[in-house]
Amino acid sequence: MRFVIDTSAVISVITNEPNRTAIVWSTRGAELLAPASLHWEVGNAFSAMMRRGRIGRADAIKAVQAYQQIPLRLLDVDLQVSLRIVEETGMYAYDAYVLACAQSNRAPLLTLDRDLKEAARKMRIPIVEVAS
Repeated sequence: MRFVIDTSAVISVITNEPNRTAIVWSTRGAELLAPASLHWEVGNAFSAMMRRGRIGRADAIKAVQAYQQIPLRLLDVDLQVSLRIVEETGMYAYDAYVLACAQSNRAPLLTLDRDLKEAARKMRIPIVEVAS
């Protein structure tokens, strides 16, 4: 089984949020796919946490090291397809990349983002539901 995973789920695992265990169990033995943009989104998330004073540099470095241990296959997405998705859904490009990745790989999407789930449902992309 393969899943497309987005930033919300990855950050949840790295920061040990309450649904971490459910995400890890849901993905056990699965191939995890993501758009190549995930790499920079994760970096951006931790830089935002640093700017807001939620974590220090040492913790951010530990988090990035934890991220680097996740076996992910980062993929390029078709930008024209992504722009079509942006137009159809009104979502940001980074969310469209996730949807395009799931669509082109015919893989279910694992996300904690409510709007992304809704857009995926409208596009008939299966959703991996995880319990909190």
